[in-house]
Amino acid sequence: MHSDLIIRRLKQNATTFQSLFALAQSREEQTWKPSPEKWCMLEIVCHLRDEEVEDFRTRVRVTIESPESFPSSIDPGSWVLQRRYIDQQYDQVVAEFLKEREKSIRFLEGLVDPNWENGYQHPQLGRLRAKDFLENWLAHDLLHIRQIVRLQHAHLGFITQSKLDYAGPF
Repeated sequence: MHSDLIIRRLKQNATTFQSLFALAQSREEQTWKPSPEKWCMLEIVCHLRDEEVEDFRTRVRVTIESPESFPSSIDPGSWVLQRRYIDQQYDQVVAEFLKEREKSIRFLEGLVDPNWENGYQHPQLGRLRAKDFLENWLAHDLLHIRQIVRLQHAHLGFITQSKLDYAGPF
């Protein structure tokens, strides 16, 4: 297992996210969506903050500390509306996410000889181990980094009303 590499990348991604979220300076940039079903920057950072606390860090901790126990279920897709992400304050949420990421890194770096094979039987996904949650945590980061970059590209096309094909296929 490559836990040290994954933890290092999760730590580095905090800087990546901070830079990407700094791109959205105005409320218009923070809440712009290419279509109603897509997420804006504000919704993305709210999602990341909540996932940091209620999903990945919790699941890694529970799976390592209490093997075979079943972490509480979550429904991140419903949080966007239930928690009124669109009404939250962007800069505050960015700061909260980055603070939670710091807590996550401290937790991960503080683990002493964790058993990454500890796991439990998920009713739909089969056996899920602590290592699966850690690896998917990084994959989740990468998914949202890609989402933010695509959103920024779409926003550039929207505000400039330019064809951006010369830059290359996106």
